[in-house]
Amino acid sequence: MAGPPGENGFPLRRIRSKVGGEIFEQFRTVMSKTEQHYLIETDSRGVATLTLNRPEVHNAFDDRLIAALTQELKRLEADPTVRVVVIAAVGQSFCAGGDLNWMRRSANYTEQENFEDALALSGLMETIYQLNKPTIARVQGPAYGGGVGVVACCDIAIASTAASFTLSEVRLGIIPGAISPFVIAAIGPRQATRYFMSAERIDAEEARRIGLVHEVVPPEQLDARIEALLQEMARNAPGAMVRAKRLVRDVAGRPIDRTIIEATARRIAEARASEEGREGLSAFLEKRRPAWRSA
Repeated sequence: MAGPPGENGFPLRRIRSKVGGEIFEQFRTVMSKTEQHYLIETDSRGVATLTLNRPEVHNAFDDRLIAALTQELKRLEADPTVRVVVIAAVGQSFCAGGDLNWMRRSANYTEQENFEDALALSGLMETIYQLNKPTIARVQGPAYGGGVGVVACCDIAIASTAASFTLSEVRLGIIPGAISPFVIAAIGPRQATRYFMSAERIDAEEARRIGLVHEVVPPEQLDARIEALLQEMARNAPGAMVRAKRLVRDVAGRPIDRTIIEATARRIAEARASEEGREGLSAFLEKRRPAWRSA
């Protein structure tokens, strides 16, 4: 069903997808043939949902999709109206990692070509991990390889009980190199060593236990849980959320010494003096909503 012209003049169509046991309908922007492999929707609150849309291949990556997703995420990062990015997927699987045709082509690459190819995947992971917006992974089904990397890179990950996670690279004679810094940061070196080597299937509850996802809910509750989380985040100052994210990135793993004590004190001083900081304190004292909260 065709819809009215969308942002940037692209037409809109109604997408019907069965995700988490529920049928949902919404208009999404339809872009070029390549870009139909993912969908973008931004609502009036500034929540941008980037949805992987290759269900016929379990939302697997290839080099073109990696490049397109990286570019799209950078566009969302530069858009001041976007406050949160949700990464989701259509179909039964969240993301199956590398597309088989892409992997078949890479078998004939030179070592340098393989390096450049892997660097592009690393670049996508880094873009998600360092994005100057909060990111939420909506994991409705299985994730493999690079799909596990996407989940690890997101700030918050909510999974359905139907989700599972497999780092299966060693079964193909390779290793999860490009995603390894992000997966290790999420689950730690001890758990990473086990699952990198064993390629065992990790069910949703085990993924929660080891820190790969934050919460696990029944499929029919996945959207409601994410919506509740988005409503909580809508109460927060957008810039403060980004600064809080950057604080964790910069402090984690560093020794607690005088340098870090002074650096973190400097950051809170800067936050207090910022426009958001002054507005938040004024709103609290005046018992009103701050400017960033809608009525």
